Amino acid sequence: MASGFFAILDDIGALMDDVAVTTKVAAQKTAGILGDDLAVNAEKATGFLASRELPVLWAITKGSLLNKLIIVPIALVLNAFFPPAIVVVLVLGGFYLAYEGIEKIIGFLFHHTTAHHSADEAPPGDDKAAEKAKVKAAITTDMILSIEIVIIALGSVIDESLPIQIITVSVVALLATVGVYGIVALIVRMDDAGYRLIQGANNKGWLSVLGRLLVRSLPVVIKILGVVGTIALILVSGGLFIHQISWLHHLWPGIPDIFKELIFGIAGGLFAFALAAGGKKLSKILH
Repeated sequence: MASGFFAILDDIGALMDDVAVTTKVAAQKTAGILGDDLAVNAEKATGFLASRELPVLWAITKGSLLNKLIIVPIALVLNAFFPPAIVVVLVLGGFYLAYEGIEKIIGFLFHHTTAHHSADEAPPGDDKAAEKAKVKAAITTDMILSIEIVIIALGSVIDESLPIQIITVSVVALLATVGVYGIVALIVRMDDAGYRLIQGANNKGWLSVLGRLLVRSLPVVIKILGVVGTIALILVSGGLFIHQISWLHHLWPGIPDIFKELIFGIAGGLFAFALAAGGKKLSKILH
C-alpha cells in the first residue's frame, strides 16, 4: 500500500518536471505576444480617475481570467476534434484587432469626425457608463489576445500527453494574466509611488528626485503606450493573418515578417472599418 502511494508521488513528480520544461518552452514562444499584450492592455487601462485605476484594472483582470477559463478548454477540445475552427477564430480575431487599431488612427487623424464609434461607447459626461464601456472593450481585446497566447502555448506541447497539455497551457495562461496586469498596475500607479517618495523624503534628497521623475514620467509613458498599443494591435492582427493564411505567409518572401504584418494589419483594419461604416449607414437607411 505504501509502495503504491510513493509510486503515485513519483508519477506526480515526473509529471511536474515535464510540465516545468514544457511551460518554459511555451513561455518563450509566447513572449512576443505577451509584450504586445502588455502594450495594448496598459494603454486600455489608463485614462481613468486615480481613485478608479486599480478597481478598473482588477475588473479587467477578472475578465481576463474568465476569458482564459473559457478559452483553454474550448481550445483543447477544438484542437482534438476540429482544428480548422481555431484558424477561423484567430483570423476573425485578427480583423477585430486590426479594426481597433485603424479606428484609433482614423480617430486621431480626423479628430473623431469620421471615426466610427461603437455601440458600447457611453454618452459624454456619463463617467460610470464610460468606465464600463472601456472595461468591456478591454476585456474583449484581451479575449482575442488570450486566444492567441493559448493557441501558441498549445502548439508548443502538441506532441505531449493530454495532462501535460492541460497543465502547461493553464499555467501559461495564468502567468500571462498575472504578469501582464501586474506590470500594468505598476505603470498606472507610478505617480502615486512618486508622490509617496516625495512626501517621505520631505521633498529633499535623491528619493525626492526619483519621486518627481516618476510623477513627470507617467503622462509621457501613457502617451507612448497609446502609440505602441495601437501599433501592437495592427502588428498582432497582421501576424494572425500571415501565420494562419498560408498563401499570405508565402507571399513576398523577401520582405521581413514585421513589414508584412504591418501591411496586412492595416489592410485588414481598413477593410473591417469600411465594412463597419457601411453596415452603420445601411442600418440608418433601413431604419
